[in-house]
Amino acid sequence: MAKSSKTKQKTTFQQDQEVVYPLQGVGKVISIEERNFRGEDLLYYIIYLEVSDMTVMVPVDKAEELGIRAIVNKKEADAALKLITEDYEPVTADWKMRYQMNHDLLKQGSVKDIATVVRALYHRSKVKELPILERKLFDSALKLLVDEVGFSLNKPKADVEKNIFEKLNVVHERQAAAASAKAASMPVDDDDDLDEEF
Repeated sequence: MAKSSKTKQKTTFQQDQEVVYPLQGVGKVISIEERNFRGEDLLYYIIYLEVSDMTVMVPVDKAEELGIRAIVNKKEADAALKLITEDYEPVTADWKMRYQMNHDLLKQGSVKDIATVVRALYHRSKVKELPILERKLFDSALKLLVDEVGFSLNKPKADVEKNIFEKLNVVHERQAAAASAKAASMPVDDDDDLDEEF
């Protein structure tokens, strides 16, 4: 009965399809094979992850649970790039809380979640240098975003990364200018005026 599972079990992904493995990166399904595990024949995706030069075996029936998904289409990739150009709310100063929030977002694994982490940590790094763990999280999120958007839009990774940083810089400068203008327009304390006259 177990032997027939290969022919009966439907697979979400096909051989040679590019997929995203949350927290790991973009991979390619190099084969779909039946392997014996504890006396039971199970169907596995054999996925090659270029970023770590590693091949992983993922049970077909666990792939969705692990968050493995197809690479987004061009529209969704463009939406993720647009998200990083939008104004942002400053994140909590408690780096441990911030780390957990962003790590959870990365585990969810949608391209918008990844873009949100990149945006939040980039702008936080402009306020204060990120702790080592957060810096690693930022680098990981950036790599995931660059890889997926690059595959989706069929653009070189170097061009995608450059584009992302240009967009982030524009937003940072825009918000910094807005903050300066707001500070300059605040009413001056009358006591300060008196001090200057004497």
